[in-house]
Amino acid sequence: MMPIRVTLQRSPLTKAFTVVSINSCTNSSLFRAYSTAPNQRPASAASTSSSSSASSTSTSSTAPSTVSAESSSTSTKRSVADTHIPTSEVIPSFQSEDADLDLSNLSPKALPADFGANQDMQIDDAMKSELRSLLATFRAPIRYAFAYGSGVFSQGSGTTNKKPMIDLIFGVTYTQHFHSLNLHQHPDHYSFMGKLGSAAITYVQDKIGAGVYFNPYVEVNGVMIKYGIVNINTLQTDLKSWDTLYLAGRLHKPVKILRDDPTIRLANQSNLISALRCALLLLPEQFTEFELYKTIAGISYLGDPRMRFRSENPHKVANIVSNQLDNFRRLYGPLIEQLPNLDFTRGTAAAGSAWSQIPQETQLTQDMSPLRRGNIVRRLPLSFREKLYFQYQKKFQIPRPDFQKMINLTPDQERTARKEGGLFEQRIAADDRETLAAEVRGVIGKTVMWPSTTQSLKGILTAGPGKSLKYLGKKRAKFNEAAGGDKKKE
Repeated sequence: MMPIRVTLQRSPLTKAFTVVSINSCTNSSLFRAYSTAPNQRPASAASTSSSSSASSTSTSSTAPSTVSAESSSTSTKRSVADTHIPTSEVIPSFQSEDADLDLSNLSPKALPADFGANQDMQIDDAMKSELRSLLATFRAPIRYAFAYGSGVFSQGSGTTNKKPMIDLIFGVTYTQHFHSLNLHQHPDHYSFMGKLGSAAITYVQDKIGAGVYFNPYVEVNGVMIKYGIVNINTLQTDLKSWDTLYLAGRLHKPVKILRDDPTIRLANQSNLISALRCALLLLPEQFTEFELYKTIAGISYLGDPRMRFRSENPHKVANIVSNQLDNFRRLYGPLIEQLPNLDFTRGTAAAGSAWSQIPQETQLTQDMSPLRRGNIVRRLPLSFREKLYFQYQKKFQIPRPDFQKMINLTPDQERTARKEGGLFEQRIAADDRETLAAEVRGVIGKTVMWPSTTQSLKGILTAGPGKSLKYLGKKRAKFNEAAGGDKKKE
């Protein structure tokens, strides 16, 4: 049966719903991602903002003459209920040669109502209320916002009773406009950079590091927070292309979305699918569900200078997955079920069991054929894929003209390559598994290292020397605490 999409419109006077259109939506149902609690109804349809900023593609950071319509009262908001129906009931099976989880033809303006519901994490009401009140204190326009880290989700580390700092990211359309308004409202949030004005702050944000400007150790409503500002286009590009993996990597892990935007929701769904595919290139033919999530969560830490210079808990990745297993299942479970080259060894998911009933030691098996894995290589994010291609051009000693012919496909060849990968991708996929995994890790490290290093150095400017040393000291303390725990176990 072909699925359909029914568009409803609510009258502002009668509050009644009327059917506006009924359309077939062959592709849309594939990407409605839910968690898997049996015998429960789907989340209510998400409301979509009428703000023109939601579809803006402007890269300008110059402040407009008036406050943008993307203010908190009119920004895109979604509310996903706590109960959901099983993925198998809302996502048809596409286990065929043509199955692809390809989002390239979807438009942010016409997403299915429940698209990306897997990205919405459930947290307790007290934390939800606290996060909303924190966001409400900012009068400058914020288009997309999420909270992350140990202040929101337990990472099972640390013995102190002191509440962790809450980490936030704000995606904005006009960077300089945001800083101008925020400097006026919260001048105390900024270091000495604030005295140089919004133009200087915007320059430092956009030209150094990964395009994020952090204000750490800021007290709001009695809560210690760290918030980062990023241009919405910088965020979207990283999610789709993995230019730096700085924010894309953060969104590989569960986060609490506080203000949603359809453009970023679509880009992040591509980001999650890419993380899953990349992890498969790093893993053997058989692996556990826990190993899969640990590999995904660890992508953004490969090449991170904090891991290298002992300024981060060495067990951080394992702690994140162990303490957020249900959230990882919600985030990736529906996508796992739709990848044709990945299956549960013992058929647990196929039997219709709820994810919560599946032990984390359950084995998964992936198809290791060059055809399938060539498909994975071809669908890696653009910037990341090009770096991997150049690695293998050097390894295979392919002359530059021949290499350009191989990667510059005709439209007909491109359609085939999107399903199967071209001969070059299949040759990459046929490489020794451990060698390919090492090459992929190397590309990840090169992608992450420079932006992460410069972003850390930028903290001296954005946070000031005092707060930077304080932050580094806390990170070192976490490392020493974890190392001390390891010695006790020995």
